[in-house]
Amino acid sequence: MTDVARLAGVSHQTVSRVLNGHPNVKEQTRLRVRAAIAELGYRPNRAARALVTGRSQLIGIVALNSTLYGPSSLLAAFEQAAAEAGFAVSVGSVGRLDRESIAGAVDRHLDQRVAGLVVIAPVASAGEALEEIATGVPLVTIDGDPRRAHALVTVDQVAGARAATRHLLQAGHRTVWHVSGPADWYDAAGRIEGWRQALEEAGAEVPPLLPADWSAAAGYAAGQMLARMPEVTAVFTANDHLALGLLRALSERGRRVPHDLSVVGFDDVPEAAFFIPPLTTVRPAFDAVAQAGLDLLLAQMVDTADPDNRIVIAPSLVKRESVAPPR
Repeated sequence: MTDVARLAGVSHQTVSRVLNGHPNVKEQTRLRVRAAIAELGYRPNRAARALVTGRSQLIGIVALNSTLYGPSSLLAAFEQAAAEAGFAVSVGSVGRLDRESIAGAVDRHLDQRVAGLVVIAPVASAGEALEEIATGVPLVTIDGDPRRAHALVTVDQVAGARAATRHLLQAGHRTVWHVSGPADWYDAAGRIEGWRQALEEAGAEVPPLLPADWSAAAGYAAGQMLARMPEVTAVFTANDHLALGLLRALSERGRRVPHDLSVVGFDDVPEAAFFIPPLTTVRPAFDAVAQAGLDLLLAQMVDTADPDNRIVIAPSLVKRESVAPPR
């Protein structure tokens, strides 16, 4: 910083003000300092700054070590939003979202003097663990328990499932079957609730739930059973990978989609538009969720956030060729 100040012809304190975005710096001076920074290739020492201020430009994220599309997309979207805001991200991946694992990851982040914490907490055990953790730094939960009001950002799973189910009912189907996700996931529970609400609001029969996991293999197993049931004309799957397995099983059994049976998924994975047929699905706004989470975290850093703030982001229905009226 001394070298930058000397080249720009300003004081050490002025360089510090420019680096910290202080408003009381003339624009011409700011440009001169920025030019000196660029010429010298100066990079602030974040570790030293953290020691002085007690806070770094680092955000710690606790996330499940998973390749599932939803959690991994949320993580990638948050990293991008944080980078655009000038923050680096440290990810603590855990094999289980339980109290011990989350507490360990949080402690490791606190050792790095993170400015704030984000926990991507899609399962029930994570919500229970967070109740027992006192971090002393700003904390936001993403994709967590929708009943937990404290600093939470999530997708409106219920609304997305209702939209998917209504779309099938409006196409003329008398009822809609549902292949669900794992019982301990908040996403799966919300999608079950939305599916059931839409059927009950329409006065339609609520078929037996078909529990599964998030995999294409589970969708394939459900599809093998549903393909043998001619009364089934519409299925809503809890994610697109389940829909992919379902489509494979239906094809093998000679059930054509959407001629014989209509299918709607959830997540809008990049491949969904290239399924056979292209899949109608629900698109969660992962970028909007990540940005809202970052905004809430930054608001906590400057003490302007409502401590009970809960932000719910609406998803959208993407209509493609996998839905048609029943024969």
